[in-house]
Amino acid sequence: MRKLIASAFVSLDGVVEAPGGEPGYRNSGWTFKHTEFLPEAFELKGREQQEATAMLLGRTSYEAFSPVWPDMADFADYKEMPKYVVSTTLGEDDLVSNWGETTILRSLDEVAALKETEGGPIIVHGSATLVRALADADLIDRYHLLVFPLLLGAGKRLFSTTDKDAQKLELVEQEAYANGVQKQVFDVVR
Repeated sequence: MRKLIASAFVSLDGVVEAPGGEPGYRNSGWTFKHTEFLPEAFELKGREQQEATAMLLGRTSYEAFSPVWPDMADFADYKEMPKYVVSTTLGEDDLVSNWGETTILRSLDEVAALKETEGGPIIVHGSATLVRALADADLIDRYHLLVFPLLLGAGKRLFSTTDKDAQKLELVEQEAYANGVQKQVFDVVR
């Protein structure tokens, strides 16, 4: 079974919305506006590109990333990597042609079936709504979190507010950086 990894920039109060500057959110760009950039704090992001064998995105993140990531040197390893977009509204005509093979999945059942295929880890970037649904469906195996020393108040949260049984996580990697960012890698315990 393939491992599904949710990767997120998250504020201390759990907000994941608009970390890179996406429009329409009052604190847009919070990862670089309020925290000193230290390359070592982002080592995990480079490692993800080397270790992942596929990328899974929700529609909103796909529509935000697909116009820019294919031509960015920072994301070169993702260019030809197979991508899967979970959406009930996107059509084949909505997919970009310069970002490698992209498959539209219509349900979480299709994500569960993808996990059963041969291959290495599948990484999920952004996609807050999708990550909450994947977690509620017990499909996430690992979390890669870069936690920023900020309280943002409003905004999309990483974790859902669904009333469910406790889910134990095992901390498998951690590091704190001089700019206050903390790397936290958790495996889901089943």
